Amino acid sequence: MFLENTVNHKEKFGWIEVVCGSMFSGKTEELIRRLKRAQFAKQKVEIFKPAIDTRYDDEMVVSHDANQIRSTPVPAAANIPILADDCDVVGIDEAQFFDDGIVKVCNDLANKGIRVIVAGLDMDFKGNPFGPMPALMATAEYVTKVHAVCTRTGNLAQYSYRKAISDDIVLLGEVDEYEPLSRAAYYKAMLTEKIKDFDVDADEVSVKS
Repeated sequence: MFLENTVNHKEKFGWIEVVCGSMFSGKTEELIRRLKRAQFAKQKVEIFKPAIDTRYDDEMVVSHDANQIRSTPVPAAANIPILADDCDVVGIDEAQFFDDGIVKVCNDLANKGIRVIVAGLDMDFKGNPFGPMPALMATAEYVTKVHAVCTRTGNLAQYSYRKAISDDIVLLGEVDEYEPLSRAAYYKAMLTEKIKDFDVDADEVSVKS
């Protein structure tokens, strides 16, 4: 259960909230919703995103449905504590693109009494845990996993299937490069890829022979 009120009001402490899921699952939308609620409550809020993420805007954090909130792009996790001084709430988008130092940064901020809200992909396009996200999820007080809708089955989707031909783990993209798939659809798609690769390799061997 997600709680925003503490029981012991005499003790000042922070915590970490992680919102994770696949592409098109509403992670950034939920991040923005929580941050705007904090702003409406007159809390001091700072939002950060990795400088490499310029898909929609250089400075704004923007969800897929064009909801947005102003942020500060930073090249590394170490820049965040310097800019987050004297905040009540810190939001971090696309956390999977940050270096492993983001885990210590988030915990240090929480230990100082700051509420830290993090959004990011929990798995890369290969279905493996993505960057620092597993460690963030392990140390967070609250983890919310959101789901997209599978474009092939209509079931809940938790995988980000890459349609673009690239083996780079980090590849910024949208609907032209990715689609959300359920476990069954993702497994079938990956199996089809393996069969195609096998056929290509077999053809190459045949030509060389």
